[in-house]
Amino acid sequence: MSRVTLIDLIYLFSATTFVLALKGLGSPKRARLGNMVAAFGMVVAVVATFFRPVDGHAIYHVPLMILGIVIGLVVAVPVARFVKMTAMPQLVAIFNGVGGGAAALVSITEFMHIKATHPATYVALEVLLGVLIGTFSFAGSAISFAKLQELMTGRPVTYPGQQVINGIVGLAALVTIGWVLVSASQTMLWVLLGLAAVLGVLFVLPIGGADVPVLISLLNAFTGVAVAASGFTLGSNLLIVAGTLVGASGLLLTRLMSKAMGRSLPNILFSAFGATVTASGATQRADGRSVRSGSPEDIAIMLGFASRVVFIPGYGLAVSQGQHVLRELADLLESRGVEVFYGIHPVAGRMPGHMNVLLAEANVPYEQLVEMDEANSELQTADVALVVGANDTVNPAAVDDKTSPIYGMPIIHADLAENVVFLKRSMRPGFAGIENELLYNPKTTLVFGDAKDTLTKMVAAVKAG
Repeated sequence: MSRVTLIDLIYLFSATTFVLALKGLGSPKRARLGNMVAAFGMVVAVVATFFRPVDGHAIYHVPLMILGIVIGLVVAVPVARFVKMTAMPQLVAIFNGVGGGAAALVSITEFMHIKATHPATYVALEVLLGVLIGTFSFAGSAISFAKLQELMTGRPVTYPGQQVINGIVGLAALVTIGWVLVSASQTMLWVLLGLAAVLGVLFVLPIGGADVPVLISLLNAFTGVAVAASGFTLGSNLLIVAGTLVGASGLLLTRLMSKAMGRSLPNILFSAFGATVTASGATQRADGRSVRSGSPEDIAIMLGFASRVVFIPGYGLAVSQGQHVLRELADLLESRGVEVFYGIHPVAGRMPGHMNVLLAEANVPYEQLVEMDEANSELQTADVALVVGANDTVNPAAVDDKTSPIYGMPIIHADLAENVVFLKRSMRPGFAGIENELLYNPKTTLVFGDAKDTLTKMVAAVKAG
């Protein structure tokens, strides 16, 4: 067996591990193992690449390649280990952008290499698409990071004629690709690079913070396509398979997230959702209704007399890092005979699985994590629904108000429980910027303050009781 054949078989093994890893990531129980399987497959592929001859010759610049790997390890390992769960979406955006940028750089380098050989049109087109899509993904991911990190406003940035301008820039990029195909002009390649970067920025600006996770998933799919294009350019079957897997899984995840939000992808991308804040933030409405507030001690008494309690976590729990105290409260209630489970909305937090990972970090049993549909069927028998930092995902307007921008979004029906308790910092609205009618429901009690601090007081009160 030749060395090339052996390495191709190793690549096939690595590609298989990527498929198995995606399967593992579909369940909280197997997600960690799936991640490790993918990492192992990637290490095997990278090592094998160093022994694969290129055009009949050994690989050049091996020390520089090793230096790049070392730098990547030095940067990535500490970042991945110490990043807070609240910043995980930003980290995903950065990693995605780096992937797109790398694919674009590979395509640019290959263009410099082949332009004098008058390559076939389809070969040049693969390279140029790699530049366009990779740069678009890099620039879009950078703006997504800035929005999530609050380096710029998380609200949609809109201006007159926005979509027309985007269309003109996109058309100019396609015309530039045609120009480069005809002339092999290096200057026009840089023009294409600039247009792709501008298009990526303009595409992301009108998308609000609540929709950015969906956008990141879509950009991830674009990065996969760019990587696959690089695979065709370099003649690497592994890159083609890996890029296709990333592209397909990214598109599937985008579709699932859109469905969980009850909105179409065009609506998410072009509606500037969240640009207008309509919530008053008042504790008393013009119609005379007002919110009812209570103390952590009041809620502790309510929980102590309950037989079944459901916790509904949201981004506020992640911000306060209160997952460990929430588990402590659950353990305490269970020791007193109270049945506890967690109702998890598909897009709770800022990315799919955000709440699952957050609660797993606190060693919450997987069996207590109940998906939205099942949670809704159980809520009618719950004595207390404790909403910790969630807002839009329990807003009845998604069901009752046809004029609401979130109308049609599947929600967790916390209002079905006998009592509803909201832990909120203030009356500020969620990402959608709209009023939550559940706050004014007679069965709802609000406890204002940091979620972790409030939960800690509840734990102390339950113990004292």
